[in-house]
Amino acid sequence: MRALLSVADKGGLVPLAKGLADLGWQIISTGGTAALLRAEGLTVVDVATVTGYAEMLDGRVKTLHPAIHGALLARRDDPTHMAQLEEADITPIDLVVCNLYDFAGTVAQPGVTMDAAIEEIDIGGVTLLRAAAKNFAAVTVVTHPAEYPAVLDELQEYGAVSLPHRRVLATKAFAHTAAYDAQIAMYLAAAEGDPFPPELALPLARISPLRYGENPHQHAAFYRWNAPGASIRATLADAETLHGKQLGYNNIMDLDAALGVVRDFAEPAAAIIKHAAPCGVAVAETPMAAFRRALAGDAISAYGGIIGLNRPVDLATAEAIRESHYDAIIAPDYDDAALALLGKRKNLILVATHRAIGPTAEPENFAALDVRRISGGLLVQTPNQLTNDAITRNVATDRAPTDAEWLDLLFAWQVVKHVKSNAIVLAKNVATVGLCGGQPNRVDAVRVAAMRAGERSQGAVLASDAYFPFADNIDEAVRAGATAIIQPGGSVRDAEVIAAANAAGLAMVFTGHRHFRH
Repeated sequence: MRALLSVADKGGLVPLAKGLADLGWQIISTGGTAALLRAEGLTVVDVATVTGYAEMLDGRVKTLHPAIHGALLARRDDPTHMAQLEEADITPIDLVVCNLYDFAGTVAQPGVTMDAAIEEIDIGGVTLLRAAAKNFAAVTVVTHPAEYPAVLDELQEYGAVSLPHRRVLATKAFAHTAAYDAQIAMYLAAAEGDPFPPELALPLARISPLRYGENPHQHAAFYRWNAPGASIRATLADAETLHGKQLGYNNIMDLDAALGVVRDFAEPAAAIIKHAAPCGVAVAETPMAAFRRALAGDAISAYGGIIGLNRPVDLATAEAIRESHYDAIIAPDYDDAALALLGKRKNLILVATHRAIGPTAEPENFAALDVRRISGGLLVQTPNQLTNDAITRNVATDRAPTDAEWLDLLFAWQVVKHVKSNAIVLAKNVATVGLCGGQPNRVDAVRVAAMRAGERSQGAVLASDAYFPFADNIDEAVRAGATAIIQPGGSVRDAEVIAAANAAGLAMVFTGHRHFRH
């Protein structure tokens, strides 16, 4: 029996190779892998000895030879195939252990050149994996060190890897090469500035299965982007659960919504999320103050919600959170006292990104595309990363906002993009006092946001994610007690809307951009 071992990640390889040698297997290898195994006292046959050709083209060509691929691809139950092998003096290869050059890791390095990236595109390894996986009826293919112990155990106990196990390993190998090619395609597309090529491959790696999906009868799993540069930002996929039960599908949706809100603010910010929508958002001088002010925005809805913070959780913040019931918290980190206090609640999920959360800490990432399933396909777009620096801030009314109104208007404009359209946010003193989204008409959204705010809407500002189609929205804002409005503008009735705002003494700002969230 013969095994071909050629790996970039050499973790766990030596025990596997020693186990194979003890079973009498011949080991074939290349370059650094062969050197490692020989240093461990193992006998290794060089690929060059098998092929009769030395490596060439600076190592670009090593295993690409009939002596290797004929040995892998020949059908053992086909007499013609076996006769051709015998005539060519080729001995079958029964096991391939191979993982690929770290392309994603290379291109994630600052300043990496295109030439350096190209040299990290594995050719021989991908071809080995595909050949071995295609012939899983006779060949075992292993792509990851985590698979080594189970393969070796089976060989030691039964002398062979079972066909069902070989099929599973082949499936993993094809998925591995597909994801690898997707990484390369995404990198090259990014270099051309084209996030939407005619054929889009999405490189994803499973983090874990989930207990169930949105509902118990739905199956689900959690995947991360496995693409160049995908871990630049603080993300939920790269975060660590420090305490509490296993994350569920709905927990992940809510935590990601919370992270999305607080990463928009450089100041200490807090967001409380319920059913993937914010019910309270605030910024303040400390995370504790931001949390308390976000809670005051809608304390009833906040019960049982998800908390997002863009600063580490200290003891004062933890004590404030402990006053009521929440399902989960996401933050950059937790100090020891806060972790100990919050950890007393058995089911409270505590998630740490271990990275700074905020607009300056998280540059735009090409790989972070928004993907949504529709019947028969996917909708793909770049993320809504429009900042307040990019808007026009065109004062449309006779009265300009005061300094305090400007502060609240820009805060509300950052929040409104996280509320489902039609979205309305009422804010005062850089904290939300009333929010409403998902209404089929905008005037009802204004009414509901005002109803939730109650008396707190007096003196508040109002943000709308899209333009006001009619002046009745202004009428409702006036009834609520709003003093200033921020909206995209662009309606055919802008003149009527502006006139209504002027008549009421409101200040109104047009941003020139909208924040739809469907």
